[in-house]
Amino acid sequence: MSAHHDHDTHHRSANKRRLLLTLLLAGGYMVAEIVGGLLTNSLALLADAGHMLSDVAALGLSLFAVAIAERPPTAQRTYGYYRTEILAALANGSALIAVSIFIFIEAYRRIFAPPAVLGAAMMAIAAGGLLVNLLGLWILHAGRRQNLNVRGAWLHVLTDALGSVGAIVAGILIWAFGWNWADPVASVLIGILVVYSAWRLLLEAVFVLMESAPRGIDVDEVRRSMSEMPGVLGVHDLHVWTITSGMDSLSAHVVVAEQPPPAGLLAELRTMLHDRFGIDHITIQIEPEDFEERPTAF
Repeated sequence: MSAHHDHDTHHRSANKRRLLLTLLLAGGYMVAEIVGGLLTNSLALLADAGHMLSDVAALGLSLFAVAIAERPPTAQRTYGYYRTEILAALANGSALIAVSIFIFIEAYRRIFAPPAVLGAAMMAIAAGGLLVNLLGLWILHAGRRQNLNVRGAWLHVLTDALGSVGAIVAGILIWAFGWNWADPVASVLIGILVVYSAWRLLLEAVFVLMESAPRGIDVDEVRRSMSEMPGVLGVHDLHVWTITSGMDSLSAHVVVAEQPPPAGLLAELRTMLHDRFGIDHITIQIEPEDFEERPTAF
């Protein structure tokens, strides 16, 4: 468990550095896009800047959540503050939905009366934003599969990068053909991308908060593997859930024939669960065959 804890601490420290660097990049270019959007009268740029504002807030919230999650457990919060990261992912997804609603409303208004837009300047500013977002994606890439909170921040930056691509295409159409309607249309496409990424993030956060079995772990297969261990007669009250990203937990009652149970059975069960399913936070109650539990009301 100590090695696992040290490994987890290393990942959290690396994720803090990634989030901080991406936050500084996004914050700096957000100001440039706001100024550029106002000067060029481009909704697509302002929508992208608004999304980047949500990026800055999301990255700040994610960084705060990682720091809070490092606090040790207390008598009241026996799991510590790990779930703060999941709450941050939930808040980030909700913020993305709010940004997309604003984009849709403003784009609807502009489609029927598209204002003049400076296409060439819009294109140049969006290209700069794309470069910043691509750099942010590269920085966060290594941590996105380890941590749902970091993945939420990565999704923010990804949709922002796609939004920059949309703004570049709209800028080209406006500059080459004078199609000012391309600006609100690009904004709608950006909004759709935002909703898509936000919805997946919200579903995953709720999945963890509802303590569903982790994706990729077949609970029936876990039960079967435990039951096939030598000396085990049966497994009941089996629960598998996720505390936070990368921290899957299991609790179970294991019925054995021999009393006392075979030496080393508990260690063998723990090793098998780690090797086959990647579960390290394990609580197992060993019971004799004739053990009668008091019924529990739920």
